[in-house]
Amino acid sequence: MVRLPYLTALTTLFSYGLLFAFGQMRDFFRRLIDWSKSKSKDLKGYAPICLGLEDFYTRRLYLRIQDCFSRPIASAPDAWFDVVDRYSNDNNKTLHRTSNTTKCLNLGSYNYLGFAAADEYCTPHVIDSLKKYSPSTCSVRVDGGTTNLHTELEELVARFVGKPAALLFGMGYVTNSAIIPALIGKGGLIISDSLNHNSIVNGARGSGAAVRVFQHNSPSHLEEVLREQIAEGQPRTHRPWKKIIVIVEGIYSMEGELCKLPEIIAVCKKYKAYTYLDEAHSIGAVGKSGRGVCELLGVDTADVDIMMGTFTKSFGSCGGYIAASKEIIQFLKYTCPAHLYATSISPPAVQQVISAIKVILGEDGSNRGAQKLARIRENSNFFRSELQKMGFEVLGDNDSPVMPIMLYNPAKIPAFSRECLRQNVAVVTVAFPATPLLLARARICISASHSREDLVKGLEVISKVGDLVGIKYFPAESPKLAEQKKNL
Repeated sequence: MVRLPYLTALTTLFSYGLLFAFGQMRDFFRRLIDWSKSKSKDLKGYAPICLGLEDFYTRRLYLRIQDCFSRPIASAPDAWFDVVDRYSNDNNKTLHRTSNTTKCLNLGSYNYLGFAAADEYCTPHVIDSLKKYSPSTCSVRVDGGTTNLHTELEELVARFVGKPAALLFGMGYVTNSAIIPALIGKGGLIISDSLNHNSIVNGARGSGAAVRVFQHNSPSHLEEVLREQIAEGQPRTHRPWKKIIVIVEGIYSMEGELCKLPEIIAVCKKYKAYTYLDEAHSIGAVGKSGRGVCELLGVDTADVDIMMGTFTKSFGSCGGYIAASKEIIQFLKYTCPAHLYATSISPPAVQQVISAIKVILGEDGSNRGAQKLARIRENSNFFRSELQKMGFEVLGDNDSPVMPIMLYNPAKIPAFSRECLRQNVAVVTVAFPATPLLLARARICISASHSREDLVKGLEVISKVGDLVGIKYFPAESPKLAEQKKNL
């Protein structure tokens, strides 16, 4: 968990206070000036779609720095990619694309194993599948949307993650938001980590089940919540819960932290609660053979009831999967709206995942998969270590390819992003509502496609920008101490 220093918290709150005060003043004067015009334009009887307070943050804060977000690219998201240049004539209210691009070091994409760019094994197979099956099935899975590729991938995913069966979905976000309501409903209890992804939050809300939250990555607090809820039972009636599902993530995408899965599994077993594991950022990226946090932390996959993952990170494709017992998968095929009513994944996208998994497993006849897994681990640990030596506050654990650098102050969000881009390094900055208001950060994502020279270049730029912006919150490690550690 982030422990925000008092001085940093005070200055950050003061900055947001200034922005809020000046934003309210601008809104006040705008209403005075536009009063006569807006009065004639109002539709009588209609409530305004966008209320002032509801879109205040967007209008007065986000639009001022929107050039730091949603940057379009004009190439594959490889180690280096082309960022489309944009300009604004109205203080960032609107942005206009140009025909020019800037080649930048890519430190923002989820291309963990480098499969998102052209690959000597994957790309030819994908092109062949495009010629054979076309870009889309134009049908749902239960009608004409199941090809041989879909069936092959489901069997391959089940074998890869170590579960009896699997089911594919066309979108990673929907995998969570549609599956959770199919698994549990009224009379059930969902206990969710406080920092779970928005797709899990929306899925839990839409299920109709009661939702309780436990402190981030805290098995002890999870046990407290479980004990309390089991003792109290359902609200008003105090009947026992029909079922209890505990939902956690393998790697938390905004923190880069590994889930304390063995301890959480032990608690769930003790209280007879089901475990739902979201491996969107961990499957393919961690573990000796890329099989995720279960392999990395030595957890038997039989102890995890439902395993969810996406193909959008390590596999360079789109969509997601659920892996579980054959009974659960069969139940979902009959009840889940995302399976019954949504168009199936594009066959070329399915083939991309099949080919990527075969490379990881070495079934392409080479050892490139093992090399990629070793490289992503080495790159991640090297980059994290160097950032910490420079004095940055870096969240997350070793082996995680996600490493947030804390920015805190709202003025440092655009300053860090723009200056990095000016020096040909593309980074992702994240702020409210994706993070708590005071905990803005830059999220670095490392790839196996990065060479050591790429990483050194990125570190040099980030170090310079960190000095310029003032985000090195810890003293840097002296060269003498670093040399002594190196010699040990």
